[in-house]
Amino acid sequence: MATARNIMTRNVITIHPEVSLQEAIHMLIEKGISGMPVVDATGKLIGIISEKDIIHFYTFSQDMKNIKVKEAMTTDVVSFSPETDIEEIALSIAQKGFRRAPIVEGGKVVGIISRRDIIRVELYISEHPSGTHK
Repeated sequence: MATARNIMTRNVITIHPEVSLQEAIHMLIEKGISGMPVVDATGKLIGIISEKDIIHFYTFSQDMKNIKVKEAMTTDVVSFSPETDIEEIALSIAQKGFRRAPIVEGGKVVGIISRRDIIRVELYISEHPSGTHK
């Protein structure tokens, strides 16, 4: 079976914890994504900010320009190494209900795998049962 390295998106859109929540919302909308890893100045993974986090945190009385990503992000992030088997990642995503998993090497984000990536692999396998995924 494939590993995370085989299917991960390598050009990961990340954000820093001091960025405003308003800017994070703009990035999510402009990039057409539902969440992104939060990294410190050295590129180390410290959290994830997602639409769910923003909706959970949001109240109409708050000024999103003055709220920082670090105030709304999830810090208990499940991540995997590039050598982790896709089946393990799929099982974790299914059991824990998150939409994406950062792929981390040396503490730094080197990729990301989403539910859609896993579904794409499953479709490929079902259409090419004797082939291997690239």
